[in-house]
Amino acid sequence: MHPAPAMAALWLIWVVTWTLAALWADPAQKRADLRAEARYRALWMAGTILLFVPPHGYAGRLRLWTPSLPEAWICVALIAVGLIFSWWARLHLGRLWSAAVTAKAKHRVVETGPYGLVRHPIYSSLLLAILATMAEKGTVWSIAGAALLILGIFIKARLEESFLRGELGSAYDDYARRVPMLVPFVPA
Repeated sequence: MHPAPAMAALWLIWVVTWTLAALWADPAQKRADLRAEARYRALWMAGTILLFVPPHGYAGRLRLWTPSLPEAWICVALIAVGLIFSWWARLHLGRLWSAAVTAKAKHRVVETGPYGLVRHPIYSSLLLAILATMAEKGTVWSIAGAALLILGIFIKARLEESFLRGELGSAYDDYARRVPMLVPFVPA
């Protein structure tokens, strides 16, 4: 079996289950500005399209590297780790999760589980999965897609930080001083 179908299956399963799980989130009480959200959403859309352009048949300047079979399977394993970690974070957040930047009724700082490692573990885990996908594909398109997705994640994380500071005040400020934003085990 080639790793590409396994990679595609992992992402497809993740997207379908992630979308279906949105049904169990609590309704939002307050939402970030839609114009601010449009920036990261546009980057995510363009990045997703570019990241998942099929690499079959690309040679020369469009194909920058071709991973060996063991390297490709390592990438698939890293994608699986990233997507599983994102699910752990989402389950730990529970009904407070939202695809948009929102505040829920009784919103609070979640500091346990993966949220004790980083403030945005879903984004951190998606960064791992995106970079592993890019490495497995090795194309100019995958690099461009990964760059746009990473930029979109950073923009959304900063928007979320600002929004949560406004909603949760000093509780979030204290949390942000103790826990790094995206990369575990680095000083906050």
